[in-house]
This record gives sequence, structure tokens and C-alpha cells, in this order.
Amino acid sequence: MRHQKRVPKLGRTASHRKALLSNLAIQLIKHGRIKTTDAKAKALRSVVERLVTYGKKGTVHHRRLAYRVLKDRKLVKLLFDHIAPQYASRDGGYTRIVKLGYRDNDSAPISLIEFVDYKMPEDKESKKAKEKKTKSKEKEKVA
Repeated sequence: MRHQKRVPKLGRTASHRKALLSNLAIQLIKHGRIKTTDAKAKALRSVVERLVTYGKKGTVHHRRLAYRVLKDRKLVKLLFDHIAPQYASRDGGYTRIVKLGYRDNDSAPISLIEFVDYKMPEDKESKKAKEKKTKSKEKEKVA
């Protein structure tokens, strides 16, 4: 029986809602935090928390389940190799929703959804830039 299995409809058809939540999950995993409406953030929370749990289990089957939502092998790798290990000791509650106020044009309530205690992976380019800065600072100190 399907008792207590209701989902937030968000005023969309099932396929549109699935695509919307998939896209929001992709952006959240890419950027670590996103700004969206309260209702979308609350619906997204269950999708992303399930993905992080898949990442903690780490089997091939769970990678395939995550790929069904994320549709990008690089994001699945990021989720399983970088994000999920940070929450190995946590039993849930991987995301936080912070209410930001209301949007100007339509007064929709806006929230920030982000990972709790998350450290973004550094890009190779940003690492190189930081190394150049430190080397230039060391040269200035020597001179």
C-alpha cells in the first residue's frame, strides 16, 4: 500500500518534476550550494540526501542508480569520490536549507540549499594559480 507516499507536486507533471529535480541536484553537486524557492529546496533535499547515501554505499549498483538522476559520469565520480566520503560518519542530514527572504518580482520565498560542512574540491587551475601566488610572495620576501 502507498500510505504516506505523497510527493510535492510543484505544479508540474511527473516527467517535468523529475527533470527539474534532476537538474537542481546536478547544480547542487556541481556548486555545493544553490538558491531556489522554498518548495523546490524542500523537494530537492530528499533527492540529494538519497544520492549521498548511494555514494556512501559505493557499489556499482548504487553508481548506476545515481547516474539515472545525474546523467553525467564526472558528477557521479565527484559524488562518490569527494562528497560522500566527507559524510561517512554522519547518519543523515547532509543538506541545510536557509531561508533568504522573498524574490522581488513575484514575492516567492527564496532559500539557499547547501551541503553541511562541505569543502569544495579545488580545480587544477585554481591550484596552479595559488602556487604561483605563493611563489611570487616568496620571491618578494627574498628580494
